[in-house]
Amino acid sequence: MAQREQVEVEESSVLAHFGHMGDTPITITDGDGAYVRDSAGNEYLDFTSQLYCVNAGHGNEAIVSAMNDQLDRVQYVSSAVHNDARTRLADRLADVAPNSLEDVFFSISGSEANEAALQIARQFQDASTVLTRWRSYHGGTYTTAGITGDAAIRLPVESHAQTTGNVKFLPPFQGADPAFDADSPEELAERAADHLEYVIRNQGPDSIAALVTEVVGGSSGAFTAPPGYFERVRDLCDEYEILLIVDEVITGFGRCGDWFGSQTEALEPDMLTFAKGVTSAYAPLAGVLMRPELGDALREDAMDIGQTFAGNPVACAAGVAAIDEYEDFIPNVRQLAPTLREKLEELERHPAVCDVRGRGFHWAVEFADPDTGEPVFDPRIEHGHNPVDDIVAVAREEGVLIGGGRPSIQVTLSPPFCVDERDIENAVAALDAGITEVFE
Repeated sequence: MAQREQVEVEESSVLAHFGHMGDTPITITDGDGAYVRDSAGNEYLDFTSQLYCVNAGHGNEAIVSAMNDQLDRVQYVSSAVHNDARTRLADRLADVAPNSLEDVFFSISGSEANEAALQIARQFQDASTVLTRWRSYHGGTYTTAGITGDAAIRLPVESHAQTTGNVKFLPPFQGADPAFDADSPEELAERAADHLEYVIRNQGPDSIAALVTEVVGGSSGAFTAPPGYFERVRDLCDEYEILLIVDEVITGFGRCGDWFGSQTEALEPDMLTFAKGVTSAYAPLAGVLMRPELGDALREDAMDIGQTFAGNPVACAAGVAAIDEYEDFIPNVRQLAPTLREKLEELERHPAVCDVRGRGFHWAVEFADPDTGEPVFDPRIEHGHNPVDDIVAVAREEGVLIGGGRPSIQVTLSPPFCVDERDIENAVAALDAGITEVFE
């Protein structure tokens, strides 16, 4: 194992997010392309794009330059009026989004974008219920944590202020329910969609405003749906007059090999939420893309909602520049995605690796006891030390940053789009070293 220089962690007043307050984190001070450096000068291959968001890599000169140019012009414009940078970005977003989407409501974060989408859907539909799936993540605010299917996020919120109008359905993968065990992907798609229709009919279609789903699972583990599943979901939403909202906070802007994950499924949503990669995370920005009939309804009967920093001009300038950069980067994702997949699937030679799944530059590797098929450690039902955390730690010592999924029975890999084949080989080798050290 490579020895990395140790640095004493200084006391900090910062309270870390996502349950990491008691950890001893590295202090990242610099970044360039797919690499970051800590305060001791150690370099790491950032194979998580931090939080699935630095898609264009660190230190992209075109994005930084666009932000500086905007800072020289005007730094802030009220979200209640128009701005030229904001309009340019909205037009570019409509150009690259699924064909059904034309209007943009800007926000600040993915959580707030999802909240806005729910508010718009509920008013438009005059209905309250929202359908989401188990093993999903949609945000950390009260509303979006409530629709999230991951208990570690949802329960701490609901224990103090339970949200209402949320109904969960099962995701379309083997093991979600014994009834889903199928002999083919097509049969699995049919059974999972039949289950969804059962939930819709028993809930009462007229009470349902929207169905919110990720096309490829985000932090929940890069799950993809079997062929035909989303075609059936679209048909069910049309049949029962339910708005289909696709959460593309992680899968947007090239992560899955096309501009949006929806396009990899030929799916036309009614609304699409985005954040993270829209600016390559160089500035906070998010929003909701929607069908023109929804946008027209908002114009005619405006909702008195908004956020002070939504559509900040500096962030919008970054967004326009990022989209320009992605024109060149997305072909790299398409070209190298098969290499990433092949290298990760080679890890299935380890008995503890039970599944490798994903699309484009977003993948998960899951671990299970080879004798029982059960997770090597399941934080949903167990307490104590999780060996999956050790895999992440070993990879970091090897100079590669990977992430833990929700639940942490898996690790996730989501590199910046500027990586090359050598970077992929080094990242998978570090993960391989971690698996070997922890389980063998």
